[in-house]
Amino acid sequence: GINAEYGSGINAEYGDKIEAELRKACKTKQPKDERFCWYIGATETSATGMTQVVTKPMSFHKPVEKICGDLYKKDAQICDLKYEKQIDLKTVNIKKLKVKDLRKILEQNGQDCKGCSEKSEFVKKVEAIAREQGRTEL
Repeated sequence: GINAEYGSGINAEYGDKIEAELRKACKTKQPKDERFCWYIGATETSATGMTQVVTKPMSFHKPVEKICGDLYKKDAQICDLKYEKQIDLKTVNIKKLKVKDLRKILEQNGQDCKGCSEKSEFVKKVEAIAREQGRTEL
């Protein structure tokens, strides 16, 4: 196994580094990550402390799907967390996005489209955001 190959001390030290990074990431979390961090015990308000269930397998490069399977046995809700698809404004065809996605982009950029009733109005606002972010062709 990996412990025989690298020595258990090195593996444990690497696992500690991963846990420290995980806790650091959970302090500067996005709202979607907050729930995950809370579930695994990486926040100060967490009721449990399961960070080792995540960090230890990561230290020997266990695939994410297998780690999730182990987490699922402890708390099924963890693996049910869903992340929204990320939309790259530099490459996406804005005109082909759904209004729901256009609204989400506006919200993520601190804007709204009050009074907008046509998709084309949402598209114009999102295209303006894309230009602000450095997109040259629309």
